[in-house]
Amino acid sequence: MPSAPRSVLALCLGNICRSPIAEGLLRYHVQRLGLDIEIDSAGTSGYHAGESPDPRSVEVMRRHGHDISGQRSRQLVQSDLTRFDLILAMDQSNLRNACRLAQNEVLHAKVQLILDQEDVPDPYYGGDRGFDHVYQLIDEAVIRWVATWHP
Repeated sequence: MPSAPRSVLALCLGNICRSPIAEGLLRYHVQRLGLDIEIDSAGTSGYHAGESPDPRSVEVMRRHGHDISGQRSRQLVQSDLTRFDLILAMDQSNLRNACRLAQNEVLHAKVQLILDQEDVPDPYYGGDRGFDHVYQLIDEAVIRWVATWHP
């Protein structure tokens, strides 16, 4: 069993839809199991820097008992690659963008897809049902990830 990372960063494009949900679910499942892991999220773009999560992300999380309303969007920076032990990208595009910042193979290896072989779809331009689907995908993925870190 791999040892638990000390820090995990969830990563999507704007850091207002998918990665805030992932951050909230990572925090919940890590705390539920009593693990001491720093959790954060970021976006590969700075379009929404300083903004709250999309209201639809806040709502889907609220319906499941989680409050992410205090999160604020920020852009991925070079130092995140050294600061975090694991960076969980929501899709191939954001995985590639983060890997471009990696200056060596050690940093490159920290960046992985949150799902094994598929992308978490971006629900931004879809309806509310897209956010429900994204919540389910991310929750299942986070449960799998955290289970590998729990003794």
